Amino acid sequence: MFNFFAAAPKGFEYSLANELAEFGATEIKESVAGVYFSAPLELAYRITLWTRLASRLVLVIYKGACESAEQLYNAAYCVDWPAHFSNRNTFSIDFHGTGGFINNTQFGALKIKDAVVDRFRDDGVERPNVARVDADFRIDAHFRNGIITIALNFSGPSLHQRGYRSTTGEAPLKENLAANMLARSGWQAAPTTLLDPFCGSGTVLIEAAMMAADIAPGMQRSRFGFEHWRCHDSKLWQAVVDEAKARASLGTKRCAIKFYGSDIDSRLVALAKRNAENAGVLDLIEFQVANALTVEPPAAEGFLITNPPYGERLGSVSELLQLYYQLGDKLKKEFGGWRVAVLCSDVELISSLKLKADKQMKMFNGALECAFNLYTLHATNTRRDAPLPAEDGMDVADIAPAFANRIKKNAKQLEKWAKKEGIDSYRLYDADIPEYNVAVDKYLDYVIVQEYSAPASIPEAVTKRRFSDVLLALPAAIGINPNKIILKTRERQKGANQYQKLDERKLERITTEYGAKFKLNLTGYLDTGLFLDHRLTRKLVGEKAKGRKVLNLFSYTGSASVHAGLGGAKSVTTVDMSNTYINWAKDNFALNGLQGKQYEFVQADCLQWIRDCQQSYDLIFIDPPTFSNSKRMEDSFDVQRDHVELLTSLVKLLSPQGELIFSNNKRKFKMDVEALAKLMIQVTNIDAMTLPLDYKRNPHIHNTWLITHV
Repeated sequence: MFNFFAAAPKGFEYSLANELAEFGATEIKESVAGVYFSAPLELAYRITLWTRLASRLVLVIYKGACESAEQLYNAAYCVDWPAHFSNRNTFSIDFHGTGGFINNTQFGALKIKDAVVDRFRDDGVERPNVARVDADFRIDAHFRNGIITIALNFSGPSLHQRGYRSTTGEAPLKENLAANMLARSGWQAAPTTLLDPFCGSGTVLIEAAMMAADIAPGMQRSRFGFEHWRCHDSKLWQAVVDEAKARASLGTKRCAIKFYGSDIDSRLVALAKRNAENAGVLDLIEFQVANALTVEPPAAEGFLITNPPYGERLGSVSELLQLYYQLGDKLKKEFGGWRVAVLCSDVELISSLKLKADKQMKMFNGALECAFNLYTLHATNTRRDAPLPAEDGMDVADIAPAFANRIKKNAKQLEKWAKKEGIDSYRLYDADIPEYNVAVDKYLDYVIVQEYSAPASIPEAVTKRRFSDVLLALPAAIGINPNKIILKTRERQKGANQYQKLDERKLERITTEYGAKFKLNLTGYLDTGLFLDHRLTRKLVGEKAKGRKVLNLFSYTGSASVHAGLGGAKSVTTVDMSNTYINWAKDNFALNGLQGKQYEFVQADCLQWIRDCQQSYDLIFIDPPTFSNSKRMEDSFDVQRDHVELLTSLVKLLSPQGELIFSNNKRKFKMDVEALAKLMIQVTNIDAMTLPLDYKRNPHIHNTWLITHV
């Protein structure tokens, strides 16, 4: 009788213990990420060949307390290594665990390696060589809570590698994870018709077909760990293999279970067919290229077990939410009598199925924690009550009705207004309803949804659920394709953080505003290159610019400068600290046919540039950040604290008949009128005339002031 440890991903322990018990193993004890058990050699061979759940089998040869490097060395040295493998074989050591005297796994592996080679030498045998890869004999050591376990890798390379995969698709599902899904769903205990409408490379279906056809999962493996073990009984092993071959031959002929798989990607379906053929089960599975939302039930009842797509790619979440919602709707309407099992790493996605789970479990797909939910679809009570008809004819559940009705009303009102104004980018919704704390902006045929940070008093789960409901309700409410919804998480930013870059991808569009054209990047930054709330302020700059020398400070992408140029400015100077935005401003000028020496672009610290400037201007526009402590600036800047000093410097640059337009986005900003009165200037608040209709719901989005000499 030998003692073993069967390693497996976390969440597999219960299923693996049951599997080992069915094989006939004894002294079964579940542990973290695996199960201990005892078995004679023949049964150990059989488990190695037939286990569908274990990742690795190790033969435990020592287990005991270990509190020092010396004890670790002695524990490894006391093992009769020459009795286990030949010095003509290479060996390697896989060491797991740290703590106490072991700071890193390399230290632990080195101590055991020293003990192994010393034991060979002291036994009068030449030492074996260490091989970092593809070693003949692998020693597995595990240190935890002061206990060292030393074992031989009995199974070899990871047991999930069955040998039937030619290549894998994106985000491949490990074979033993698919097997665990089949076990925990209840299908393995009572095999029946099985459907996977997101079959990918076919792993779930192939594993199920191999179960139904009595095919050992290790039949096609080329290597096992015990092959260079001196206690290996090759005749006994061959007998186990021959028995498995006979069972597979008979089982394949007798299998009457029907398997159906589909995927929208024809390349993956072709790959699934190759994998099924390699596994010897292609004749048992019917594959087709199809959208999961159009697949019909192949039988009156059965199991639908699947791993739908999930991910966190920018711009894909809305599509995925719609996919899961529509899948749940289809299952309710068409799959009454079926049992469903779904694996997904995103709780909000799986909740978008809107199905009541019989059971919820956790499984790990590699390092990714996933939810595995089981559902029973009863034909009489699974359909949605009173579905709301959408414009495209698809039934839509009553999700976030308050949000949907509000944004639908806003869109209807603003669409006519925007057309009349000559703009095609505007805000549709800005946290109008506190429970749905998002901003929704329309940029031509795209919509950007920005999620504001929720108050700490609201549970995170509630916030996520509300945000998911917004994304589910939005397409039908305003008639937009989900793949044209772009998501951005945006907290109330300070200073340069508002320009935080998101990723390298670009989705560029050209928007029109009162005759001006601007380049947008809808995905690269939290902001798109155009602050929509300053639309009327930019227009005002353009109206006042004719024949004047114009200065635009903290210019961002130069949109106000473009309006000045189109408005007939004598000259326009555009200043910003970011070279990226200066180049963007140049692109915007080129888009509008504005070229010439009268248009100057300066990349500089605006505050220092103001101090150094010796020129005067007829029209100055400045929209500084609320706060900035950029490394490129000599000092930090706070608009409330520093606005008097800033405006004092700017007034010196203003010609006698000039005008200065000053704005900022600090919601509780208070202009120090008394201090500014000493400068002999007139300060007039012009918020009412610079707040666009689409921001009337949020009057504190910015404040704007017109400043002139008395």
